[in-house]
Amino acid sequence: MKRVVFYGLLGGVLLVLLKVLEYQYVVRTYPGEIYGGLVAAIFAGLGIYFGRHWSRSREVTVVREVRVPVPEDRPFVVDTGKLKELGITPREHEILGLIAEGLSNREIGERLFVSENTVKTHSSRVFDKLGVNRRVQAVLKGRELGLIP
Repeated sequence: MKRVVFYGLLGGVLLVLLKVLEYQYVVRTYPGEIYGGLVAAIFAGLGIYFGRHWSRSREVTVVREVRVPVPEDRPFVVDTGKLKELGITPREHEILGLIAEGLSNREIGERLFVSENTVKTHSSRVFDKLGVNRRVQAVLKGRELGLIP
C-alpha cells in the first residue's frame, strides 16, 4: 500500500514538473500572443461587465405639455415695449404666435401666404432676438416676456 501511494505521488510530481517545463517553453516561444490574449480577455470581461451595468433601464420622465395659468379676469395685452426693445417686427411676432399655436413651418407659410424658407428666416431671427435655440424655448420665453398669450 505504501508503494502505491509513493509511486502515485512520484508520478504526480513528475506530471507537475513536465507541465511547468511545457509552460516555460510556451511562454518563451509565444510571449506576445499569451499576453495579448490575456489583455484581450480582461478587456472583454470589463466591457461585458460595464456594458451590462450601464445599460440597465432607468426611469425617464418626459414632460409633453406645460400649462401656464392665465388670470381670467383681464384679457392678455402684448407688451409692445418689449417688442420694440428686442427689435421684433410685426411679422416675426405673428410667426412667434403661430409657433405657439403648434403649427409647423409649412402650415405657417400656407396661412401667411409665404414660402417655408421665409418662415424659417423669420423664426430664426426671432430665436436670435430671444436668445433661444428651439421652438419650445421661444414660446416659453415669449410667454415669460408677455409677447404672446
